[in-house]
Order: sequence, then structure tokens, then C-alpha cells
Amino acid sequence: MTDTSIFTRILSGEIPGEILAENETVFAIRDINPQAPLHALVVPRSEAFRDVTELAAGDPGLLADMVAMAKQIADEHANGEYRLIFNNGASAAQSVFHVHAHVLGNLPEDRLIGF
Repeated sequence: MTDTSIFTRILSGEIPGEILAENETVFAIRDINPQAPLHALVVPRSEAFRDVTELAAGDPGLLADMVAMAKQIADEHANGEYRLIFNNGASAAQSVFHVHAHVLGNLPEDRLIGF
């Protein structure tokens, strides 16, 4: 990546954001445009991967760290139940090309939220 992503800027404190959890490889923040009562983003600290396909091929352990963080956030905020969404490419609604996962929780039973 040539420019620092908005996620890295939030993590560094350059711009505001609510960090829900973090460890040495990933962090989670609240989405600024929530689509569910719990809508967090889980983001690797590294900007090395643009999307989930690159991440899965390049560092499956980091992908596993992201899933573990999603579970942690869901355990703390949504009784352990959640939807995990990766948007992969501009036509699939990916607007920030620093891989990240959307964690959605506390969804109404009769409503399946998507982007």
C-alpha cells in the first residue's frame, strides 16, 4: 500500500475511533456507520494485505487471529453469536483496501443484514 489506511490512522490515534480490543496482530473498532446493534471491524495491524483472498494465501495464521478476535468481540457484546463478513473488491462494497472483517451481532431473528 502506498498510503496509510484509515484503520492504521485510527490505531495510531491520528484520527478518532473506538478501539474495542487489540493484541499484537489485530485490533477491533466500532464501525462509524453501523448496520447492526453490534457492528465492529476486525483489522490486522499490518497493511500488507488488501483483501481476504490475499490474506488467506499469504498468512492464514493472521486470518485465524482475525476470526478469534471476532469471536472475542461477539462473546463480549453479543452473547457469542455473530455474522462475519469480508467484502472483497470494489464491486462487493469494499471501500478500504486494508483487509478487514465486519462483525455483526445482536441481529433481529427475522432479518439477515448484508451490504
